[in-house]
Amino acid sequence: MIKREIYIKKIKPFINKELIKVLIGQRRVGKSEMLKLVANEIKKTTQDANFIFIDKEEYEFDYMRNHTQLMEYIKTQQTEKMNYLFIDEIQEIDGFERVLRSLYKKNNFDIYCTGSNAKLLSGDFATYLSGRQIVFQIGSLNFTEFCSFHQLQANNDSLLKYLKFGGLPYLMHLPENENIRFEYLNNIYSTILFRDIIKKHQIRDPRFLTDLIRFLADNTGGVFSANRISKYLKHQKINKNVALILNYLSFVEDAYFINRVKRIDIQGKKQFDIGEKYYFEDIGLRNATVGFKMQDIGKIMENAVYLHLRNLGYDLKIAYWGDNEIDFMGIKNNEKIYVQVAYLLTDEKTIKREFGNLLKIKDNYPKFVVSFDNFSASNTYKGIKHYTLLEFLTEFN
Repeated sequence: MIKREIYIKKIKPFINKELIKVLIGQRRVGKSEMLKLVANEIKKTTQDANFIFIDKEEYEFDYMRNHTQLMEYIKTQQTEKMNYLFIDEIQEIDGFERVLRSLYKKNNFDIYCTGSNAKLLSGDFATYLSGRQIVFQIGSLNFTEFCSFHQLQANNDSLLKYLKFGGLPYLMHLPENENIRFEYLNNIYSTILFRDIIKKHQIRDPRFLTDLIRFLADNTGGVFSANRISKYLKHQKINKNVALILNYLSFVEDAYFINRVKRIDIQGKKQFDIGEKYYFEDIGLRNATVGFKMQDIGKIMENAVYLHLRNLGYDLKIAYWGDNEIDFMGIKNNEKIYVQVAYLLTDEKTIKREFGNLLKIKDNYPKFVVSFDNFSASNTYKGIKHYTLLEFLTEFN
């Protein structure tokens, strides 16, 4: 196994602490392997420990459907010494929160679980375990991890592979063949679509759902309005109301397949309820829905920058004031950054637009422009720093 230090560093301080560790995220991003990595960290410092692993995607645990069966199994595996309980895809077990609450009260259980649906953190779970859990969102590989997993040098050739195939960890085991890799990605997309969205929410119009996801992929980073889409569909003789569109979007978001970023007026500090943007949790899965096209490279770059900033812990908004827009305003530890993304800075008009919008913001927080190409020897423009995308994904932290 290859360590994913970005997450190990976050989880390690909470080992043996009286909190249930919940790892959430899209299917196949590596949550199961993270549980194994955490177990390895525990083994380094704890010799006398009992490990209980329950993986709901393994056949031997297929029978386990409810909290009673879960508790009965744990009783057969527990000991008087410290028990480290790992449950993968825990949302597949009805009433699991009752078991976790019971075990939480014991002083010889340290509990870790994973889930692939945001509803895991709501409903009965929130009622039973409020204040007793800490949540870690696990994402697909970032670019540095991608290079490590695939044993590649961090250069523009590797970056283009990352922008094409994304960061699902299992890709490292597949031949470097575009057809094979996209066949795998399409299978993962179909699994998420059916198991985590269509089946779970009893979707009555799966064709419209797939059309909606393709629309989001085609318009990655574009301002989205459910009302506008509804009107567009009516023009195409397809009658879908706004409420249905919003429901379908929430289902896709709950499966961690897409991420919503809201707009904020940075002058009036008002957050807009409409006109948000959507980015995909994995770039490869985005490309699997509509194909990889070089004319979409700007959209894909913006998605990659979003994921990098999100994984660094920034709360992200789209910054607006008047007719001006900044791709990302990131907030962390009460500090802000502003990031603008452009494919190429090859003409003066583009340079003035991308840097000019940032120059209009009169606060003193850091401001950056990210593009695929090199900009200047100094990598600055009137005090605003420029990064190539390669530099940003490997150096900005």
